[in-house]
Amino acid sequence: MRVLIVEDEPEMAGAIRDGLRLEAIAADIAGDGHAALELLDLNTYDIAVLDRDIPGPSGDEVAKRIVASGSGTPILMLTAASRLDDKASGFELGADDYLTKPFEFQELVLRLRALDRRRAYNRPPVREIAGLRLDPFRREVYRDGRYVALTRKQFAVLEVLVAAEGGIVSAEDLLARAWDENADPFTNAVRITVSALRKRLGEPWVIATVAGAGYRIDTGDIRDTGDSADTGHG
Repeated sequence: MRVLIVEDEPEMAGAIRDGLRLEAIAADIAGDGHAALELLDLNTYDIAVLDRDIPGPSGDEVAKRIVASGSGTPILMLTAASRLDDKASGFELGADDYLTKPFEFQELVLRLRALDRRRAYNRPPVREIAGLRLDPFRREVYRDGRYVALTRKQFAVLEVLVAAEGGIVSAEDLLARAWDENADPFTNAVRITVSALRKRLGEPWVIATVAGAGYRIDTGDIRDTGDSADTGHG
């Protein structure tokens, strides 16, 4: 999952970003409305965490732009405005959820997970494919009933691949969804992470490399075409 944090208090924004990273959630920060709109134009986000009281275009204006864009990006308003009429106006603007400051960080994580679960195609909370069972809330993965311990980044990559339901996910898309905006687009991080993930999941390899296209969960209809360095054979 990749989220955009729109928050003008640098310490709070940084704390939220760092905490989300520990939950295998990639996060970018925008400190004002102009930066938020620029990032929304450049990147695809699963959720926008939006403070209403920000410099530049207000949080309300950013929310209106998100809704008008038709992107379907869910909005979680995170603000000190706690009156019932404040919440009502936030939902009228298109917010999908509303959390008032101060808040418990774990509640923010739970709300983000819930929004992500409802976001696209009504995906079930526990996803199963090709012998894999992935629980995004407990951050647990099983292969043919065997628990597999993964690093946070490995889990984030596998979550994107499993959500694609056997479809091909390019290295660029994986970098965009499982890393943040500071990731070097020329890095070998995706290849290295996928290779390590394959080894953690064990043989027969369940992640296939589609030459020149990307990666997919091998459901049996396309065999692995990756080179030896990428598949773990080398």
